[in-house]
Amino acid sequence: MSTERRAPLDRKRVADTALKLLNEVGLEGLTLRAIAKELDVKAPALYWHFKDKQALLDEMATEMYRRMVADGEPALDTTWQERLLTSGRGLRTALLSYRDGAKVFSGSRFTGTLHAVEMERTLRLFTEAGFTLTQAVRATTTAFMYTLGFVTEEQGVEPLPGERRDGYDVDERAARMAEFPLTAAAGAEIFQGYDEGFEEGLLLVVAGIERRYGIS
Repeated sequence: MSTERRAPLDRKRVADTALKLLNEVGLEGLTLRAIAKELDVKAPALYWHFKDKQALLDEMATEMYRRMVADGEPALDTTWQERLLTSGRGLRTALLSYRDGAKVFSGSRFTGTLHAVEMERTLRLFTEAGFTLTQAVRATTTAFMYTLGFVTEEQGVEPLPGERRDGYDVDERAARMAEFPLTAAAGAEIFQGYDEGFEEGLLLVVAGIERRYGIS
């Protein structure tokens, strides 16, 4: 009989296991039953910690955020433009670390208040630069939602870096749409070169904020 003691079952252990399993099976295959099997417990044991799958997704998103900020935060003496660029790049990198990472993050509600620390710093930076609080919220949430939407579409084509779903061959698409030459050529811009495309889009967001609010 084994005398090895397992780590106690708590919210963090469940969330860590769920994130590990996420990379193997994706969000669709991530069931409470599958997580329980991975943990070698009965599925009802998970309901002591999470009332349903959405509650678990909330904790998973929170754990993703914890890991992201642990890897480094934007410098406090940066400009608002640099803060948006750094935050957007950091968020994209974090989301791409997990299969369906953007889907997990999207619509989830953070548990705890860790995220409020960085949010407070960012809003203070913006308001001190001349933004009203409303403008600061609009600017930061627009950049955030751009990043989240971009990565959602990116992972629809490349679930993990180096993978590519069937049906997204750019040359095959171009041949199929040969009678629509601009649309055919656009495939190379839409379905590959994601690093360059994200960076250009993020710069467009920043430029648009500067132009809209007149704050440089």
